Amino acid sequence: MIVNSILETIGRTPLLHLPLRDGEVDLYLKLEIFNPTGSMKDRMALSMVNSLPLTPNEATADIVESSSGNTASALAMISAVRRLVFTALMDSHASLDKILTVRAFGGDVRVVGKSDGALATDERDEEAKRIATEEGAHWTEQHNNPANATGYEGLAAELLDDLGPTITHFVSAIGTGGSLCGTAHQLRPHIPGLQVIGVEPVGSVIFGGQGGCYRQSGTGTPEGANVGLVIDYDVIDLGRKVSDDKAFSMCHYMARHHGLLVGGSTGGAIYEALSVAREAPVGSRIVTLACDSGTKYLDTIFNQEWLLLHKINLLDVEAQFADLFAARIGSPN
Repeated sequence: MIVNSILETIGRTPLLHLPLRDGEVDLYLKLEIFNPTGSMKDRMALSMVNSLPLTPNEATADIVESSSGNTASALAMISAVRRLVFTALMDSHASLDKILTVRAFGGDVRVVGKSDGALATDERDEEAKRIATEEGAHWTEQHNNPANATGYEGLAAELLDDLGPTITHFVSAIGTGGSLCGTAHQLRPHIPGLQVIGVEPVGSVIFGGQGGCYRQSGTGTPEGANVGLVIDYDVIDLGRKVSDDKAFSMCHYMARHHGLLVGGSTGGAIYEALSVAREAPVGSRIVTLACDSGTKYLDTIFNQEWLLLHKINLLDVEAQFADLFAARIGSPN
């Protein structure tokens, strides 16, 4: 395939089939890590930029966004192609690789908040709003931008092309809500009985509960921050919470047993998808999103010193889900 722009390579990502319970249940991972910046956020970032009211005279318009990393990386890449000027508001929760990625694409990174690794969503948003107001930049405002959710229409279409109406469960991480709710909205008319399950970190407050510190990046909403308007609770059947220990343990399992490097939010989603698979009826087809690549977290999730520093305990998830892995994933039928 010959393309004329890197933006043409966004989407049409493959599905990895993981048979469970000796073939009674099928789990499919939508490998969004194959997008240009290694994240599903390329889809929504392009949708948000395309929705901006840019005039022909704004060929070098300024764009600003508050992001923990993946959306910022995607917007920086798109801005490089479109000759736009991009500023990212990030905090110390973001991995160093994501900050360096934005800068590599020519974006400006302004780090706000404390240096303790905690999320500073409100502070980032306030600074983005100030820049938009005082400097005339276009704030894409991902948490409240309808173009975020519509950016995943293509993802839903791809799932329907590949699996048709046979999908029984859609399990995915939830942060801004764009990928989960946007995809689910498009799947529902074709699959009325679809079960939609959102997964957030323990400590996030999207589905209520006690707020607290969590290390999974690009997912959830910390206590005190506003839950964005993109999240549509009406399309979500169940909300689940997964701890950092469980999420990161699943990341290590997927890397060492199946050669797949995924980020923490994906680890949490896979953990919950396996929990769903344990109770699912024979013939169920569960889909979850591999939101981003684990190569973004080599200095954190896959760094033993970082895990010890943050008191992350890796669990034996292979033993925990031994009943599901009766036949080794990836083995010949």
